[in-house]
Amino acid sequence: MAKDTEKLIRQLSLISFLMAERRPVSALEIKQDVEGYSEMNDDAFARRFYADRAELEALGIDLKVEKPPEGYFEAELYTLPPENFYLPPIEFSDGELAALQTSLALLDGRFAYAEPLRLALQQLSWGRPSPLGSGGRHQVAVAVTASAGGRELSQRLAKVETAISRRKTIEFEYYSIERDAQSKRKVDPYHLLYQGGQFYLVGHSHERGAMRVFRLSRITDKVSYASKAEHDFTTPEDFDPWAYARRADWQLGEPEATAQVWISERIAWLVERDFGQYGEFTPVTQSGSQWRAGSRRVPGPGAVFTTEFAQPRQLVSWVLGLGEHARLLEPSELVDETAERLMTILERHADEHPDFVAEPARRRRTEDASANGHQAPDRDGQGETVIRPERFARLVALAGILIQSARGDAKPRVADVRERLQITEEELREDLDVLNVVNFGGGSYVLYAEIQGEEIDVDPEPYSDNFARPARLLPLEAKALVAAIDLLGDHLPEGSLASARQKIVSALGDDPSHEGLQIAPPVGDDEEMSRTINRGIVESRLVGIEYYKENEDEFTERTVEPYALINGKEGWYVFSYDLDRQATRHFRLDRIKRAKLSRKTFTPRPEVDPTADLEGWPRTGAVPASRVARVWVSPERARWERERRAVSEELADGALIVELPFAGVQWLVREVLKEAGDAAVLEPADARAEVHDAAKALAGKRRRTKAAA
Repeated sequence: MAKDTEKLIRQLSLISFLMAERRPVSALEIKQDVEGYSEMNDDAFARRFYADRAELEALGIDLKVEKPPEGYFEAELYTLPPENFYLPPIEFSDGELAALQTSLALLDGRFAYAEPLRLALQQLSWGRPSPLGSGGRHQVAVAVTASAGGRELSQRLAKVETAISRRKTIEFEYYSIERDAQSKRKVDPYHLLYQGGQFYLVGHSHERGAMRVFRLSRITDKVSYASKAEHDFTTPEDFDPWAYARRADWQLGEPEATAQVWISERIAWLVERDFGQYGEFTPVTQSGSQWRAGSRRVPGPGAVFTTEFAQPRQLVSWVLGLGEHARLLEPSELVDETAERLMTILERHADEHPDFVAEPARRRRTEDASANGHQAPDRDGQGETVIRPERFARLVALAGILIQSARGDAKPRVADVRERLQITEEELREDLDVLNVVNFGGGSYVLYAEIQGEEIDVDPEPYSDNFARPARLLPLEAKALVAAIDLLGDHLPEGSLASARQKIVSALGDDPSHEGLQIAPPVGDDEEMSRTINRGIVESRLVGIEYYKENEDEFTERTVEPYALINGKEGWYVFSYDLDRQATRHFRLDRIKRAKLSRKTFTPRPEVDPTADLEGWPRTGAVPASRVARVWVSPERARWERERRAVSEELADGALIVELPFAGVQWLVREVLKEAGDAAVLEPADARAEVHDAAKALAGKRRRTKAAA
């Protein structure tokens, strides 16, 4: 029998024995009566028993120890209070349970923590139908979620997750994209953060002697433990995981200075909604013929956004991407850098045949997928979910399912049990063999079950009540559950995930998002807007919206039939039937300035399917288009673009040429402006001219503003 299997039998038997005795017992009694210990000598028993207690504690199951004054090990007494094993009862409403079940149905196969989420919902829905639900049509669709991103990345994520829970220092090779160098890193892992479609590790870097953030996709080999010790570090009490989820792109790193950015009145509401948490907004008022923010003269009505920054280029990039609606005011060196980068854009789009493009390199990107020694990104985002729960948790859940079935005088079907636990028939047989050996002392066994054809025959008189109630959520299950809730946010019409989350955290005693895994909220998420749209979906009511079309820089009013909320690569959208256009349309939630429910209802159109194009642009970000731009990327930015774009050509000087599908020229113009001079459109010619004209207009306005000041 494998060592891991022997350990599981010991630990489950120890739990069953302590709960069956319901009194303090000595180590000697445990050695004599608990399966797996009796044949050990005293030294071996002491080591194994200590290790088993430590592992159970790591799983959230704490044995109560009564120590005598003399301190002799043999005299210690052990108990397992019921509250240390059983899950406190949680009274969910039907709507809350439906929302939790919908979460699993939506995330199954798309969420790196889907399997522990499944077991968590198995415990929470104890005595109710399977958490897989009916499998009916949902009013929410999920395209881009916390996928692990491929087999290798998933395996790293699993190892890091385990290291965090066991407080183990890890080592790995890491590609630093800022320095364009690879090096060995030794890290105390404190926390995992999922933000913008990527997993990040937050921890103490031994090489730097300080906190650092590592993107998991830039780890270039296997993650290994640095020692064989049981624990290597203790997470500092003052560690604040939330601090790392509340940073804009330009704030990643140590703050360098504070910037002031003027935002026009036209989009001030949008920028404040999306980025208000990263700084302060000061309204602009008129004094005479001049617009002012405090004592400072600004280009016009709107607001001044004051924000710290650690990455100057990222801030300049963001401001340029807002076009004529934003202007850097301070610091002066950033204002000058913006002007220089605009001139670079102008120069690189001035000639019909640019001379800065080098000859092609010998090898194309497709032939050299690892030019910098780091892994190429998983383009479709569909990773293999290998974050598996502890087998301990699966065995406890299986025991509960079997005992419930026996008491209901029903034989569980093999297919149903396999589907609920997502295991193969071979794994099910192995798990049954383990459970059949688990006892609570004196040769009395917890249950006996065997597969007979398509059903599982369970002894109709289980010998123990120990697994007849839902067990506590193990740390990984709790983290998966709360992470799923935070990932979907307030976007489910079926009941309230927010209220369910409060009940779960109250029952657990703490918030699992503080203990190793945190889902950063999407930029510009508006809970009030989500609730309004959800009411329209649930009650089949028309919704009037005022929508900002960013590409055309205009507002439009629409009346829509809302059908579903969809999370895509750039945020959440409402999928609707637009009565004005007589066609289906997607509207991005954070671009809706106002939404108002109508008293008028509508009959859902049977031909409208919100999930029809779910695997298209919501996942890839590439809208259906008939045009493709060839874009040159500078050698200085090439390594970043390799992680974001499909590279069509490598050039001899280290530059790249990438292909960008686009439907609207203005979208392409914004994308190139955001590259702040490190990208240039080569083809088509009209798009190249549009970028030149946009940069010229921006440069002219900045010169006029500077002269007036």
